[in-house]
Amino acid sequence: MRVSRRGFAAAALAALATMTQGSAAPRSAPGTGAGGGPGRGGAATGEMRGMWVATVTNRDWPSRPGLSAGRQRAELLAHLDAAVRARLNTVMLQVRPTADALWPSPHEPWSQYLTGTQGADPGWDPLGTAVAEAHARGLQLHAWFNPYRVALHADPSRLAASHPARRNPGWVIPYGGKLYYDPGLPEVRAFVREAMLDAVRRYPVDGVHFDDYFYPYPVAGQTFDDDAAYARYGAAFPDRAAWRRDNVDRLVHETAEGIRAIRPGARFGISPFGVWRNADVDVRGSGTRAGVQSYDDLHADTRKWAQENWIDYICPQLYWHIGFAAADYATLLPWWADVVRGSGTRLYAGEALYKAGDPAQPAAWQDPAELSRHLTLAKRYPEVRGHVFFAAREVTADPVGALARVVADHYGRPAGPPS
Repeated sequence: MRVSRRGFAAAALAALATMTQGSAAPRSAPGTGAGGGPGRGGAATGEMRGMWVATVTNRDWPSRPGLSAGRQRAELLAHLDAAVRARLNTVMLQVRPTADALWPSPHEPWSQYLTGTQGADPGWDPLGTAVAEAHARGLQLHAWFNPYRVALHADPSRLAASHPARRNPGWVIPYGGKLYYDPGLPEVRAFVREAMLDAVRRYPVDGVHFDDYFYPYPVAGQTFDDDAAYARYGAAFPDRAAWRRDNVDRLVHETAEGIRAIRPGARFGISPFGVWRNADVDVRGSGTRAGVQSYDDLHADTRKWAQENWIDYICPQLYWHIGFAAADYATLLPWWADVVRGSGTRLYAGEALYKAGDPAQPAAWQDPAELSRHLTLAKRYPEVRGHVFFAAREVTADPVGALARVVADHYGRPAGPPS
């Protein structure tokens, strides 16, 4: 499994750690916004049937760096065609995996996952092509951005000479063998927001999508050294955790406002780690025993963003099977349905198609019908407006027929776009 997002998060939870990590301090007053924030609420009338296309480490696409432009384009179109065959209607394409770009950005270098060399022009416009070709197939295209991850290594000299992280070394924090922008610096938040919104200005994307990386997942024995930023900006907060949450709140709120100003029809969605907080830490939390909690460990108050309509949709990564003791899908799905009930935020369930048939996974995932049971359960909750599958490689190959079972049981006819 790749060195990012889902694999890391799932491994952290699978350890069945029951202790709370990070701060359990009460939530501070938000620094920006309130109820009825920049989200554009309202009841959804279309069903989301989505898939993620991960480019970091060439997880899904391109299959390897250095392919010709024609081969890259052909592989991309094959994934779009697979989505159509599976009667999906939305693609989340990762276009900024490591503070780089899959379009000709004036702010950041071309991604190394295209050519093998960061900053090298691939000879075509992947995002522009993806938007046009998705739309030609009746698919929506959501541009998926990772805000703060700079590199999957800790050596700034390996970045392109023009990289903003090299020009502004004070923006960067090494942690866990990787490089991250410091979310506590206002100038960093302004930069990453503008770098992302450049794509929204240039292309008729249907949505903007974040995943679960805000502050990085905790690494045992290491400290994320944001002391300087905290000393400068954190005095008004009861503790560092509250300050960090406010930093993330500001990014989310300000990004939502920027999207609304630039492209009002585009939707803003976030796919957080599936557990906000455990109920033994917070009575509002879920009946889980997760070793990671987004509120405490990633400093992401995902529940608030949904309830206060800061975002248009939330797609928690519910990557566990029905009956999993530490984080039961059948426990988390209704918890999230309750979170969004009465709000204008749509709820989609993130589904672990990548686990189906994987011999390293528990017995439940050896049954190709496990994911179909998830969709059957979701029908009990009207707040669940659809599902998104991780990821494109498995959608295209469907090695054990799990997606084919979902299609046969639930996707009898093609779906119009989610709305």
